[in-house]
Amino acid sequence: MGASIAEGGLDDDEEFAEAHEINVTPFIDVMLVLLIIFMVAAPLSTVDLPVDLPSSTATPQKKPDKPTYVSIRADLAVAIGETMVKRVDLVRTLDSAPDAGKDRFIFLRADRAVPYGDMMDVLEILRAGGYSKIKLVALEGVAENVPQPAQAPETARP
Repeated sequence: MGASIAEGGLDDDEEFAEAHEINVTPFIDVMLVLLIIFMVAAPLSTVDLPVDLPSSTATPQKKPDKPTYVSIRADLAVAIGETMVKRVDLVRTLDSAPDAGKDRFIFLRADRAVPYGDMMDVLEILRAGGYSKIKLVALEGVAENVPQPAQAPETARP
């Protein structure tokens, strides 16, 4: 409860009048603590498995709240998120995940050095396990080693 003092002073018999203002200091303190917690926790929610992704010029799509990443590293090791798994255990590990469901999207990240056949093997394992909603992940930007459309040669007009 707050009080205010009148200018002329108060006699001993007068009571303090209540202030009808909201004290926002505790609210600001709580908001600053929450801001710090989110600033610390946000970098922890990303996948930190180093994979050299190829570039793509496709329009980026919205990512779901909790994406499931399956990564293929350059040494052909497979991981779900940051947890390494054997290829034979890939579907079983995905099925035992807390957000398990065959209708969710699986984001496949493959290193640039992974041969096409090995990436297709992982895709076939996922398809055989019942996971048909698979999206390939690439870096945004200009694709490397992709020929750009040629400009039509200018012709001289008389």
